[in-house]
Amino acid sequence: MLNITVIREQAKAYQQAANSKKISISIEELLEVDDRRRGLLQLTETLRAERNRRSKAIEQLMLEGRKEEAAPLKLETSELLQQLKQAEAQYRQTMFRYEDLMLRVPNLTSADTPLGAGDEDNVEIRRLGDIPDFATFTPQSHVEIGQRLGMVDFARGVKIGGTRQYVLANYGLQLHRAVQQLALDMLMDKGYELMDVPVMVKEETLVSSGYFPANRDQTFGIQGEDKWLIGTSEVPLISFYSGELVDLAKPKRLGAVSPCYRSEVGSAGRDVQGLYRVHQFAKVEQVVLCEADLSLALSLLEHMTATSEELLQLLELPYRVVAVCAGDMSQKNYKQYDIETWMPSRGSYGETHSASLLLDFQARRSNIRYLDQNGKPQFAYTLNNTMVATPRILIPLLENHQRQDGSVYIPPVLRPYMRGLSELR
Repeated sequence: MLNITVIREQAKAYQQAANSKKISISIEELLEVDDRRRGLLQLTETLRAERNRRSKAIEQLMLEGRKEEAAPLKLETSELLQQLKQAEAQYRQTMFRYEDLMLRVPNLTSADTPLGAGDEDNVEIRRLGDIPDFATFTPQSHVEIGQRLGMVDFARGVKIGGTRQYVLANYGLQLHRAVQQLALDMLMDKGYELMDVPVMVKEETLVSSGYFPANRDQTFGIQGEDKWLIGTSEVPLISFYSGELVDLAKPKRLGAVSPCYRSEVGSAGRDVQGLYRVHQFAKVEQVVLCEADLSLALSLLEHMTATSEELLQLLELPYRVVAVCAGDMSQKNYKQYDIETWMPSRGSYGETHSASLLLDFQARRSNIRYLDQNGKPQFAYTLNNTMVATPRILIPLLENHQRQDGSVYIPPVLRPYMRGLSELR
């Protein structure tokens, strides 16, 4: 968890961060609970010390055969034990509240994070690529293209799994796997260590990575077990080094591909058609661990974002990068960029990537440390980025690259993964 001493020193800033991120927590209450916790801890330690002192005195008197003198001391000790029992119960109750509040304290945001209430207040930094001009024909949505080319079956997906489910087939499956392998190959070329990670994790893994308690309602649990399905492989990648002392002379660059699951609570009625907001998807994720050096971490954030931009450029897709405002930022993020790719059927850019710097927020929860130049343990900084998420990326791929004759152009970079196909018909 975050450092309570730092929270106390910067109480106003943490309350402002909570208000900006729309997190319901009173930092004032937290500090009051912490004061009570400290007081009760001191009381229990004092009572335990007195209990131990009296127990030794009683033992000595009994050894010396002075039972009459030991009797009143035993009575006093019995009363003391009742006080200790009560103090310990109060301490446990207070500690439970303290830990609950601490888990809800948000990370601070960077000085250049835009103010705002939601994604409409995110600030565009740059945009690249030309939006296609469909002047000579009426473009189709990815739903129409996918069904016409036998790439996706929504009706049977719903029949099998319920709402927000789908079946990818033929070209759909090929394209789905192609963009994942392209992303993995790009990360391998950049020196990332690639992994296949568990998608079913323990609750403590979600807590230590910063996803619980805030995102509990977005996560599918396994009934009758302390197991949950991940919404991103960031969770197991962060936990890979939990509780360890890591050599960070060079940043640790980790990548993973995994299926991901999200309940999409709160999105009823939104994006119910198509592949934009679904319960099951796949994601290639980047996670980087580095020393607690802000300038280094910021440069890594820019580099990770640029890696996703490079992929979109290879896919020949128009996109823009936005600085995410505080109101659209999660509890754990210090600074965040989103990449939004042009989606003709929406008539707007839609989020396809997200890159975040978390400082030591996750490392403190996960107890990931390294030795600084003086040999002193320090908590690491962590970053994450969506290299590619699919099938959402299929939306701009199909819609931007459709042609008047009904075919869909395949960018050259994907063709080796598509058995040489240059178009879909």
